[in-house]
Amino acid sequence: MIASSKTAPVARRSLMQLQQQQRRGILGISKAVDKRLYRMAKSVMPAISKTEQIALGCGTIGFDRDIFSGSPSLQKLVDTYEPKLTPEEKLFLDEKVDGLCALLNDHDVSMQKDFSKEAWDYMRDEKFFGLKIPKEWGGMGFSTQAVSQVLAKLATHCFDANATVAVPNSLGPGELLARYGTDDQKEYFLPRLADGTLIPCFGLTGPHSGSDATSLIGSDCVVEERNGELGVVASFKKRYITLAPVAGVVGLGLNLSDPNGLLKGKGEEGFTVALLERDHEGLRMGRRHMPLNAAFMNGTVEGENVWIPMSMILGGQERCGYGWHMFVECLAEGRGVSLPAGSVGAGRGVVGAVGAYTRARKQFRVPIAEFGGIQEAMALSGSDALITIAGTDLMNAIVDNHEAPMVISSVMKQNCTERGRRIVERGMDIAAGSVICRGNNNYLGNAYMSLPIAITVEGANIMTRSFQIIGQGLTRCHPHMLELIQCLQAPPEKELEATEIFTRQFYKVVGHGVSNFGASITRGLRSTVDTSMRSQTAYKDGDKLLDYHEKQLLRLSANFALTADLCFTLGGRLKFEELLMGRLADAMGAIFLGYATLHHYSRRRGIDGLEAVTEHAMLRLEKEAQEALLSASNNFPGPLGPVASTAMKIGCFPLGNLTRPYSEPNDRLTKEVSRMLTTPSEIREMFIEGVYLAPEGTVHQASDLIRALPVCVEADKIASTLRREKRQPTEEEAAKLDRADALRDVLIQVDVFDHLTDAEGQEGYVRPALAGTEERLASMERKSFVA
Repeated sequence: MIASSKTAPVARRSLMQLQQQQRRGILGISKAVDKRLYRMAKSVMPAISKTEQIALGCGTIGFDRDIFSGSPSLQKLVDTYEPKLTPEEKLFLDEKVDGLCALLNDHDVSMQKDFSKEAWDYMRDEKFFGLKIPKEWGGMGFSTQAVSQVLAKLATHCFDANATVAVPNSLGPGELLARYGTDDQKEYFLPRLADGTLIPCFGLTGPHSGSDATSLIGSDCVVEERNGELGVVASFKKRYITLAPVAGVVGLGLNLSDPNGLLKGKGEEGFTVALLERDHEGLRMGRRHMPLNAAFMNGTVEGENVWIPMSMILGGQERCGYGWHMFVECLAEGRGVSLPAGSVGAGRGVVGAVGAYTRARKQFRVPIAEFGGIQEAMALSGSDALITIAGTDLMNAIVDNHEAPMVISSVMKQNCTERGRRIVERGMDIAAGSVICRGNNNYLGNAYMSLPIAITVEGANIMTRSFQIIGQGLTRCHPHMLELIQCLQAPPEKELEATEIFTRQFYKVVGHGVSNFGASITRGLRSTVDTSMRSQTAYKDGDKLLDYHEKQLLRLSANFALTADLCFTLGGRLKFEELLMGRLADAMGAIFLGYATLHHYSRRRGIDGLEAVTEHAMLRLEKEAQEALLSASNNFPGPLGPVASTAMKIGCFPLGNLTRPYSEPNDRLTKEVSRMLTTPSEIREMFIEGVYLAPEGTVHQASDLIRALPVCVEADKIASTLRREKRQPTEEEAAKLDRADALRDVLIQVDVFDHLTDAEGQEGYVRPALAGTEERLASMERKSFVA
C-alpha cells in the first residue's frame, strides 16, 4: 500500500506529460494544416493593387452587409431611414421647379440644343446649381431627398434640364469643395458656384478609360517647382464631360507622379483632383458632343503641359493622391441618387400621361385601356415605377444619414436606369404613333432618347452588373471577407500573424456558409408551404402583405448569402467569372429593391390601391431573384463548380421545383393594377404627385392628358349606362359626352410641319424626289392620268 501511494503521483505526471505531448502534436499538425491552407489560398489570390486597396477602404457599409449576412431586418430599415422634406424644400419644388419648367419648351430645347438665356439666368438666380452647397456659402443646403425630387420633377418635363441640374449637385465639384477644399478655395469658389456665377463640371473620363474612369489613362501630371513655387505639369484629354462647354470651373482628375520626391511626405502620388477656371492658360474647353438627340451640354476638356500650382489642387498639397477617396465617397450621389431620379421622373410621367392616354384613345370604339396587352404593359410600368420610387426614397435617406454605400449605389444605378428604360419603352409601345412624331405634342420621345444615355454614364450598366456590384460586394460587404483578403496580402515576414488571422476568418466564413445553408433549407421549405396555401387576395390585408413578403426576402437573402460563400471556391478567378457575378447582382438587386418596396409600403400605407401595386412589384422581384439564383446554380463555374452547384441547389431548392414557388403576377392582379393606374384613384394620385403640371389654360400635352382623364372616364361610364339601359342621353349627359369627344379629338393629334429643315423653308425649294419626278414626266408625252 505504501509503494502504491508513492507511485500514483508519478503515474499521473506521466499521463499528463503524455496528454500534453499529444495536444502539442495535434496543435502542431493543426498549425501545419493552417499554414498550408493559408499558403494555398495566398497562391490563388492575386495581389491587390494600391487603387483596389484604397477602394476597399472608401465609402460605407450598412444594409448591403445585412443582405450578405443572410438575415437583413425590415424593421431596422423602417426605424433607421425616413426620407423627408422640409417646408422650404417643398416650397422650392412647388414654386421654383414649376417656374423653371414653365420657361422650358422641351421640343424647342431639343431642336435648339440649348436653353434660353432667360432659363439659364433663372437657374442661376434661384440657385439650382447650389442645391447641396451649405447655406453658409450661399447655397440652399438641401437634403439628398430634396435634390432627388427636384431632378425627378424636371425629368417629367425636360430630361435635358434634369441632366443640367444633376451634375453640379452630385459630382460637382461643389460638394468636393465643401468637404475637402482649403479655406481659400471654399471662400473663393463656393459662393460663385452657389449663385451660378461659375457653372461647374468634373473632368474624369478619357478616350481609353471607358467605364473604368478612374484608370486616368492619358491624364498625367508630374510634380515640378517653378520660380520657387511647387505645382504640377499636366497633360489630359477628357471626353463625355457634362456641362464642359459652358463650365466656368472644372474639377480635373489626374494621375500624379513625383519622380523627384518634391512632395517630401506632404501628399502622395496617385489620383489627384485639380481645380481649373475656364481661362486657365493651356486649358481648352468648348467643343461639344451630341449624345443621341439630347441638348444638355457635353463635351471635351483638353490640355498639354498645363502648369497647375499647388494652390489649385483640391484640398491643397496635403490632398495629393487623395482623389480616390473624394471620388468614391461623392460618387454615391451621382450613381445612386441623380441617375435613378431620372427614372423616377420617367415612371411618374408614364403612369400619369400614358395612363391617361389609354382612356383618351379609343380603338374599335373601346378605350385601349381595356385591351389585355395594354393592361399588361401598364401594370408592369406601374410596378417598375413603384420599385424605382421606393428604391430612390430609401437610397436618399441612407445618404442623408451620412452614409456613402458604394455597393447599394451601384445596385441603384444599374437597376433603376434599366427599369426606367423599360418603363419608357412600354410607354412608347402604348402611346405608339402619338409619341413617335416629334413636336410640342410629344411628351415621351425625348425621354425615350435620353434613358440610354443614363445607362452608359457613371459606369455602363453591363460593367456595373457583371463586375462592380458583386466584385465590390463580396470583398467589402461580406461579414468576414475583408480581413481574410487583407491577411492574404501580408509580406512573408508576417506570415505567422497572417496565418492566425486567416485561420480565424476562414472558419468564420465556413460557419457563415453552414449557417446560411441551414437557414436556406428551413426558410425555403417554410416559404414553399406558405406560398402554396396563400390566397390570391391575401395582399389586401396590409399586415399579412408585409409579413409574407418579408419572410420570402429572408429566404432569398439566405440563399444569396450561401451562394456568396460558395463563390470563395473560385478564389481569385471570381473576378473573371462575370456571368456568375451578373446573375448574383440580379439577385442582390431584386432583394434590396424588395426591402425598399416594403419600406415604402410601411411608410405610405393607407393609400387605396398601394397594396395591389406593392404585391405586383414584390411578386416580380421575388421571381427575378429566384430565377437569377437558379441560373447561377445551373452554371456555377470553376474546378469545384459541380460541388458548389450541388450544395447551392440543395440549400436553395431542397425539393427541386417544389421549392421554387415564385411566379409572375396573375392576370387578375395585372388587370386590377392597370385599372387603378388608368382611372382616377388614390394610388394614381401618389404617382403623379411629382409630375410637372402646367398652369390651367396652358397648352401642354402631358398636363392636358392628366386633366382630361376624369372627363373621359365619366363619359365612358355614361355611354355604358346608355347602352345598358337602351336610351338616349339627357341634355347634361350629352354635354359631358360631347366634351369628352372634343378633348379626345385634340389629345390624339400629332404635330405636322411645313418643313423640317432650313433648306426646305427657302422659297422655291423643291424636294429632290419631286424634282426627279418632274424631270421624268417632262420627257413623257402623257403627263397625267386624267389629262
